[in-house]
Amino acid sequence: MREPGHRSTAVRAVLTTVTAVVLGAAGLTACDGPGADSPGSRGSVSASKASPKPTPTWDTRPRSVAAVGDSITRGFDACGVLSDCPEVSWATGTDKDVDSLSVRLLGRTGAQKHSWNYARTGARMADLPGQVARAAQRRPELLTVMAGANDACRGSADAMTPVAAFRSDFTDALRQLRRTVPTAQVYVVSVPDLKRLWSQGRQNPLGKQVWKLGICSSMLADPDAMDAAATARRGAVQRRVEAYNRVLKDVCAADKRCRYDGGAVFGYRFGQGQLSQWDWFHPSVNGQARLAEIAYRGVTAEKPAG
Repeated sequence: MREPGHRSTAVRAVLTTVTAVVLGAAGLTACDGPGADSPGSRGSVSASKASPKPTPTWDTRPRSVAAVGDSITRGFDACGVLSDCPEVSWATGTDKDVDSLSVRLLGRTGAQKHSWNYARTGARMADLPGQVARAAQRRPELLTVMAGANDACRGSADAMTPVAAFRSDFTDALRQLRRTVPTAQVYVVSVPDLKRLWSQGRQNPLGKQVWKLGICSSMLADPDAMDAAATARRGAVQRRVEAYNRVLKDVCAADKRCRYDGGAVFGYRFGQGQLSQWDWFHPSVNGQARLAEIAYRGVTAEKPAG
């Protein structure tokens, strides 16, 4: 049997050990706890738990591309009269003379396997939700949109799509996409300057004959008429195109994964070399290549156009 003094010494030793353990644990808790502002809270323990950088909202190198829109995206009249030529499409074509957006992003083999064209000649903005629904089934990382020219190119200026309906249809199309592919990026191309296309194409007699078949009559009818009525008609179409582009910009701005081209295509000065030799209105192969250049710069830019 040990003496009482020995028991007291042993008890004190145990208490000392327990106290040290408790205080040490408390110190660790204080350093790791949320809101701690002691020097220890910024030491190696916190550094090892640093959060990774957030994934950027816009990926400048998407790995698949789907295109929706109208005749321009189908390469209409670029290879032959009154016919589609999707192989020269600015968005998804594989023709080497165009070097399409998809080829620039994915390479020629990648573009053949991972890009799809759902645009349709004659399509208006009201057709876009259906096109987007089909494109979304591919779950593309990037969706290109070029629509609106046919909403202005009607039989008469009075028949143009109302701006409110244009907005509603475009909004519905983006909602359709988000229901299926919430993380897809969207690149929206502005409606071209139809009045400039008229001013360039009217210099070619053959083009004016083709226009009589009914191509964009609201702008192109009576191409040489310069009276007040014709001038007012073309002005009305031009203002409507500008209104459509404001809608594209505004609706796109409300979606964090959408980029508008900043009016780059509207502002591009198509010359006769960039216009179809058959209708002198749609882009030629060279014009498609210029559209591809503009889109590639917009998609790969670190920041969206202003």
